[in-house]
Amino acid sequence: MNMKICVLAGDGIGQEIMVQAEKVMNKVCDQYQHDLEISYGLIGGAAIDQTGVPLPEETISTCSDVDAILLGAVGGPKWDDIDKSIRPEKGLLGIRKEFDLFANLRPAILFPELKQASLLRPDIVSNGIDLLVVRELTSGVYFGEPRGEEIRNGRRVAFNTMIYSEDEVRRVARVAFDAARKRSSKVCSVDKANVLDVSQLWREVVIEVAGEYPDVELSHLYVDNAAMQLVRDPSMFDVIVTSNLFGDILSDEAAVITGSLGMLPSASMGDKKPALYEPIHGSAPDIAGKDLANPLATILSVAMMLKHSFSLDAEAEIVEAAVKNVLAQGYRTGDIMSSGMKQVGCQEMGDLVVQAIQG
Repeated sequence: MNMKICVLAGDGIGQEIMVQAEKVMNKVCDQYQHDLEISYGLIGGAAIDQTGVPLPEETISTCSDVDAILLGAVGGPKWDDIDKSIRPEKGLLGIRKEFDLFANLRPAILFPELKQASLLRPDIVSNGIDLLVVRELTSGVYFGEPRGEEIRNGRRVAFNTMIYSEDEVRRVARVAFDAARKRSSKVCSVDKANVLDVSQLWREVVIEVAGEYPDVELSHLYVDNAAMQLVRDPSMFDVIVTSNLFGDILSDEAAVITGSLGMLPSASMGDKKPALYEPIHGSAPDIAGKDLANPLATILSVAMMLKHSFSLDAEAEIVEAAVKNVLAQGYRTGDIMSSGMKQVGCQEMGDLVVQAIQG
């Protein structure tokens, strides 16, 4: 198979973790005789430094010609004081919008080898954590108009608009129901329909979509209750589908209860190519360049890419198994380190995964 991928390393630890991801991609392609073509682009602060904007046209053009995009991380304090219209995060929002990547899939899985890293009580952890948050990604309050800041009665006022069309709700709901069919066939739709008109429409449309999936069980939770249940009993969830704002918050909460943001991948997908894959952690500028970053979330993002963009399930499972094998041997980066384990750096962790694939 010919695989065309664009690597957007971005900022902070993005460069380091992407080197490890490339090593894994090259190893898998060599072992399974796939042709891998990698191109590169700028995004975020790195793009601002070189071009003045967080998402250059050249990056958009390069990404338009590939099957999948692999992203590192964007942002950092270096760019905190620049104009809000060109902040590094605008690059990430822009690429999602440019390719209509409307569905963000964030698995939150607690690896048995890392159960001691979870912040939850042992009796809760013993039930396991294996859920998927499907977050609508290109609409809602982050993109709604009107937005802005103005003076009213002599005082500054800022405003954003939460808005959804039924088509936007329907298409992300279908992604969630399709995903549930491959898991435990349960979807929990999270909204705030008791107070928000937009959530009332959200719930109505999700119920309509559920009629197309009689084999999938649908439930509903208000977002505040969902946040509580995630820490009380995460094992009750299979697939969560929710809006952009609620999904942003809940997916981070679901991630942190597994013990480390450095372990979890994500995929942002639309109806057409390319999809975008990235670790859910940030750019961690405080450890950038020190060989301390955890590359496993990025490596697991490669596994998601192999599975979703190329339908290479066997290759994806090989990568996932290699990560589990390395963890089972007791190797840890600093963010997941515990007593009795063997601490390694970013580069060595990548090498260990490559060796496990070879083994």
